[in-house]
Amino acid sequence: MTDGPTLELSRAELRAVAAFAAACARPALALFERDRPGDPRPRAAVDAAQAFADGAERTKALRDRAWDAQRAAREARDAGLATADAAARAALDAAGAAFLHPLPKATQVRHVLGAAAHAARAFELATGDDPAAAADHLARARHLAGPVVVDVLRRYPPAPPGGGRAGELIRGLDASLR
Repeated sequence: MTDGPTLELSRAELRAVAAFAAACARPALALFERDRPGDPRPRAAVDAAQAFADGAERTKALRDRAWDAQRAAREARDAGLATADAAARAALDAAGAAFLHPLPKATQVRHVLGAAAHAARAFELATGDDPAAAADHLARARHLAGPVVVDVLRRYPPAPPGGGRAGELIRGLDASLR
């Protein structure tokens, strides 16, 4: 039960958001797999997000793939592999996109744009912290965000402050899509 107003989100809209998030995260998988060969968890999370986008049900297995990607990110971070960490976070956010809540809160914007922002951060880190690499990925993400994704995004308040560099990337993408 919620304590306030909610937004209307159809299953088709949730699937469109998940498809967008999976498409944004998928290119960063190669960066993760370069640094963490043999760890299938982020790819499984992106594949689960895509399966939901393609019509599968939103199940505990999808949520479990998101948690698995989060563990992969944490392990990469602990190993000092910042690029792999960011790429795994993109996968986590792709799987999490299916769980966008219909609450009109700015924090929900991460469910829509987090995969794109974390993938952009992974590309940025992979190029020695070159912001042009992030900008290139976010430009591709803007083209991937179709009218349904943009319409869903506009129902939420703008992305909130905080979140480090990934948060900056989310806010920049958010502003460019509104």
